Amino acid sequence: MTAQPVDPTPDPTWTVDELAALVGSTVRTIRYYATLGILPPPERRGRMAYYDDRHRARLELVQTMQDQGLSLAAIEQHLSRLHDDSPVGEIDMRRALVSSWAPIPAAAVDHAELERRAGRALTVRDLRTLERLGTIRPIDDKYEAGPTFEVGVDLLDLNIPVASMEAAGEVIRRHMDALILELREILRVQVLAPMRAKQADTDPDEFAHTMTRLRQLTLDALVGNFQQAANGLVDGSLLGRRE
Repeated sequence: MTAQPVDPTPDPTWTVDELAALVGSTVRTIRYYATLGILPPPERRGRMAYYDDRHRARLELVQTMQDQGLSLAAIEQHLSRLHDDSPVGEIDMRRALVSSWAPIPAAAVDHAELERRAGRALTVRDLRTLERLGTIRPIDDKYEAGPTFEVGVDLLDLNIPVASMEAAGEVIRRHMDALILELREILRVQVLAPMRAKQADTDPDEFAHTMTRLRQLTLDALVGNFQQAANGLVDGSLLGRRE
């Protein structure tokens, strides 16, 4: 007698209450995300609605993006690029990429904490200079210190016009934007595309580790190459040669 093929184990499904408990969210939040289109419609079985791994993966992606400081509007825009039937592997890869490449958002601190981090008193003029340099951002009665805050504090003691430092910062940002666009295209075509082609064989945790290491190596390469190029600043081309 021929053995009948065994059906594969069905994908897990949950009610909205079970899904909320699984991902550490609330029923109200999940339903709100559904109205925004962040989550695809659940499967209806009579009067009951059931959610599957695609919904779980999307909710975990949303939580990761929120942890990185992204607004709900930015999250909506990001998820609008995903189709309702996007596989779980694709969503998990996006979450791993977000968690490994996005910066940790800066926390807003008061004036006293800002001075503690600076290791010195900061006058109103100092704060305005740091704001012009883009190293701090005022938020109500507090300040958000960016990653270049310590550099900005060091610049306060240099006898250099603030306008020249602003101009230098603008040059760096402009060229950095162009550099990032090229690097992003290389990453998208030569790294992510091959991984997406074999999603079933890609472990999200291993992918996150790879992306984190790649991020650090990229930053190290940028710093090293910039330092090498900057060596030419203190030669005759900067100081001016006498003919």
